Amino acid sequence: MMKNSLMRNVPENYNPYVSSDDYKSKKRVLIDKKATNSTVEYLESYSDLFDKLNITDGMTLSFHHHLRNGDFVFNAVCQEIKNRGLKNMKLAPSSIFPNNQCLVELIESGAVTDIYTDYANGPVAECISKGKLKGEFLMHTHGGRPMVIESGAIKIDVAILGVPTVDKKGNGTGKIGKSACGSLGYAESDVTYAKKVVFVTDNLVDTLDDYQLDGKYCDYVLKVDAIGDPNGIVSGTTKITKDPVGLKIARMTAKLLDEFGVIKDGVSMQTGAGGTSLAVAHYVKNIMQERGIKGSFASGGITGYFTDMLEEGLFEELYDVQCFDLKAVQSTLKNTTHHVMSGSRYANCFDDNVVDKLDFVILGATEIDTSFNVNVTTDSHGKIMGGSGGHSDTAHGANITVITTNLIKSHMPIIKESVTTVTTPGADVDVLVTERGIAINPLRTDLIEKVKDSKLPIVTIEKLLETAHEITGVPQKIERSKEAVGYVVYRDGTVIDTIYKID
Repeated sequence: MMKNSLMRNVPENYNPYVSSDDYKSKKRVLIDKKATNSTVEYLESYSDLFDKLNITDGMTLSFHHHLRNGDFVFNAVCQEIKNRGLKNMKLAPSSIFPNNQCLVELIESGAVTDIYTDYANGPVAECISKGKLKGEFLMHTHGGRPMVIESGAIKIDVAILGVPTVDKKGNGTGKIGKSACGSLGYAESDVTYAKKVVFVTDNLVDTLDDYQLDGKYCDYVLKVDAIGDPNGIVSGTTKITKDPVGLKIARMTAKLLDEFGVIKDGVSMQTGAGGTSLAVAHYVKNIMQERGIKGSFASGGITGYFTDMLEEGLFEELYDVQCFDLKAVQSTLKNTTHHVMSGSRYANCFDDNVVDKLDFVILGATEIDTSFNVNVTTDSHGKIMGGSGGHSDTAHGANITVITTNLIKSHMPIIKESVTTVTTPGADVDVLVTERGIAINPLRTDLIEKVKDSKLPIVTIEKLLETAHEITGVPQKIERSKEAVGYVVYRDGTVIDTIYKID
């Protein structure tokens, strides 16, 4: 599935690749083996959960991250692991946030030795960067995670999932309840393929007519006082930037997309939730309104900005794998064309996925190099501070992938000769837009031809690097450790780069 053969600093025997045929056959076998439940058993506490499911040393537990920095369930399970003195546990959360800092103690004690995730930020990420995790640390993509779960490459013993509302048949939804978080897309593969499934909820009802998680896969329900704080689901900035530089980048990006000819009836798009990305959406929206253009769909993590566009008739549908703000949560309940979807439907490269149907996607970068490789996993010193999420999924899938970023951040050039860590291979990246110029990947001769007469400041990426160095000087090379602490896994399961220990 990879557009290029980039596999950097990876041991030859470390490549858990899953072919399309392997995936389909293993997925079919796993579905056949999965028992359907006629009844749901209720649990009284997290301690009862561990007792009833006989959770012991070395087991693999999984979680979703839809409550993000407001999640209580992951931390409660970590506390129970500590209370019982368990060792060598393997955790597969779809993402790790700063509020999960209780996991640091478990890593340092050896209670948790292996972690599989798509994103890590905060104290846990720093702990892993320092080499304190004794086993494997694999960073998947949002589409790659369901692929490795569904193929059996990661075998989950128990999925322990916060679900805002559950009915007596074990059906679950995130659309309603005091902890409503909207779509539960990243939980769906866990629900279907884990050996045992527990829904932890703070809202138990008699019946649900509309649900995302099918009760036939739910083994146990644990009712608690609160699964999390829904205010914690807001992910960073979900408002259009007011920064003049960010607005300039956004205006140029929208104009460039228009010159590429993609802003037309039926257009499909995705942007992030950051201020500049939403500003791009704003300027694209203006063009659509001026010309009476109606798009087919927007996808990904959905914000209130896109639900407004849906309600204004600028898109026919939204495909939502996770809600980035509470307005989007409310929209999943009231708009029938705002569809929740699984992580697999969103971006699994071996499934019929949405990202492969995108006309364009707007993404960010911590670093980008002259080969257009992008890093959103580590900083320039190698410290883990993010991860692909859907970055490399959408970059590969979309017809046009645009990176928007300031040329210089914190007095450092964003463009490097070589990025510290490859998150998204350069062959999946088409355009870089900065306030000082636009660079188009030489591989996209079709795009270069379309804007050959443009008045936009289109230059080579090497020229942008030279401009940055004229302002900041040439940064000193950072010496890196040779001790691996983890691996970056591409959407098809191929390990493409190594993450190294920091001091």
